[in-house]
Formats: sequence, structure tokens, C-alpha cells
Amino acid sequence: MKILITGACGFVGSSIIKVWKEEGLNHEILGFDNLIRPGSELNRRFLKQWGVPLFHGDIRIPSDFETLPAVDWIIDAAANPSVLAGIDGQTSSRQTIEHNLMGTLNMLEFCKVQKAGFILLSTSRVYSIKSLESLTVKAKNEAFYPKKSSSWPQGLSLKGVNEDFSTRPPLSLYGTSKLVSEALALEYGEIFNFPVFINRCGVLSGAGQFGRAEQGIFSYWIHAWREKRPLRYIGFNGKGYQVRDCLHPRDLASLLEKQIRSPKNSALKILNVSGGLENSMSLAQLSSWCGERLGENTVKADPRNRPFDIPWMVLDSSRAQKAWNWKPQVKIQNILSEIAKFAQANPDWSQICR
Repeated sequence: MKILITGACGFVGSSIIKVWKEEGLNHEILGFDNLIRPGSELNRRFLKQWGVPLFHGDIRIPSDFETLPAVDWIIDAAANPSVLAGIDGQTSSRQTIEHNLMGTLNMLEFCKVQKAGFILLSTSRVYSIKSLESLTVKAKNEAFYPKKSSSWPQGLSLKGVNEDFSTRPPLSLYGTSKLVSEALALEYGEIFNFPVFINRCGVLSGAGQFGRAEQGIFSYWIHAWREKRPLRYIGFNGKGYQVRDCLHPRDLASLLEKQIRSPKNSALKILNVSGGLENSMSLAQLSSWCGERLGENTVKADPRNRPFDIPWMVLDSSRAQKAWNWKPQVKIQNILSEIAKFAQANPDWSQICR
């Protein structure tokens, strides 16, 4: 099986490659990356050590695909993952759409010609901001939880948000670009007869993540805590009760392996892939963990809400578990310990990745 991974020098792409190489899976893996993110060059060296050819190209440029060899699958791990992309002054709105939507179009055109399968790593941010903002939450043990109500929206249960939850805008430019990419991928797969799977991922976390907030809040918080950098609880009265779940790339890699081995599986094509309720934690709870593991630090309260912030996001991946006999194996405590160990062994990591 010949597999092209876009964003191969990013955290997710390189982690998938690392897992498959360590497990000795018999895949021929090719990498594709534009190397514009700080830290990418470090992962480029790892790819070379693992014997993975890297094509230096940009998914936004159609001609960059013209010289690529034929492949059986593309796994799209390339995106601008920030929910504030396009409004934060760091990237333009056009750049965000070019990265996250036009890049998808170029990959799908390549798949059309090659008859290659396509796996899109999408996001929990395709779910409606307004619906999530309107949830009535209660605080318990320094964390928010949805307050059970007879008027809960469709797609919400005690297990979390499932695939039936509203995807009605506003979502953010990031979320909208990924949602449109999902629809485009399904259309291309149906019309041009190649397999497509869409995995809506929760927060992916683990050692070697670039330590930036948009790359993953768990890694960012632990690295910043160890370095005694200023931290803030933003919004929601500045208490840090907002909750997210996290997933280790090793668990994502195990699902991807199942999907590429069974391209004709009739399971639902859009699935939540996450750590779920058992692997969820609030910022305040994460701070307590950091304090016990890494020593004291001060977190300031900033009660002003930012655009697109939500109090609680836990994905319910029951359908993925049923369809693929898949369940996350790496527990959140192990994920946090792995990140902390890496942070302590690489004290300059955040500087390298800025």
C-alpha cells in the first residue's frame, strides 16, 4: 500500500508515520509538506531517519501534485488548525480558505486521476457555535458539564456531541472550510468512484506537539507551565472551567490502518474520532495536574470571551467504535505525562516552534 501523507512534517502527520514505522506495518509512505511551520524542519529529519521520502510542496498549488508518483491513498493532515485563523491578524481570511478548502480540492483532483482513496482529518469545530454556546452548563470539580435538560439539542447526550449535532454556521472560517471540504470530498468520492473517509477529530495531543495554543491546548499549557510563562483563563468568568477531550495520535493511527485496509466498508463515512468523556479535562483541572507534576505557576483570570470560544466540547465516538471495532487505548493521564516528560527533556522546544 502506497500512502501519501500531506502535512507530514506537522505533529499529526509525523506521529502517524512514527507509529506505523514502529509497528513495522508494510506500507510505502510518502510525505508532502511546505515546511512553513516553525519546528517542521525537526520532523523533516525524523522522516529521513525513518526512510520516508519527502516532497516539498504546497497543497494550495495544483502543479505541485503533477510530479508526485501514483499512490493508493492520501491522508490529509495539512491544515491551518486555528479557530481564530483569518481574524487574528496572523493569517488572512483568504489564506485560511486556500489552506483548508482549496488544498482539499487539489488533493481530490489528484485522487480522481489516481483513483486513490482519500481520508480527511476534519475537526470538532464543524459543529455549530451557537448551539454549543447555548448549552446550559453546571460547574462541578472545577469543570463544566452540560446540565441535563428535556430540551437538549439533537446530537447531544451524556456521552458527548455526536454526528447528528447541528453544523449550522457560524462555525469560524476554520470550521466552515473543513465542513465544506467534507462535502466536497464525499461528492468527489461518489462521482469519481474512489473511497472517502472523514474523521472529525477532537484535540490531538502527545509528545512533540509544537507547543502552540492552536496546535493543541493540552500541549501548549504543559509547555508554558513548565517554562513559567504567563497563562490566562480566557472567558467564562476567568475560572478555566471550559472542557475539551483529547486523543493520542497512536489511537488515530490504529483507526486509519483499519480504514485503508477496508476501503469498501459500508460504515458511515463521517465519524467522530476522539478520546471522549473519559479523556476530557478542564483547564483548571489541567492546572492542578501541572502544579503537582511541574511545580507552581500563576494563572491570571481574563473574563472577556473571545469569538468562537465554547464552554464544553466532548465528542461521542460511539459510531466509530461500532463501525470499526475501535476504541481509544491511551488514557489522558498517560498523554499528559508523555507531554510533560518531553517538555522537561526539551526545555527550548517552545522557542524552537515559535
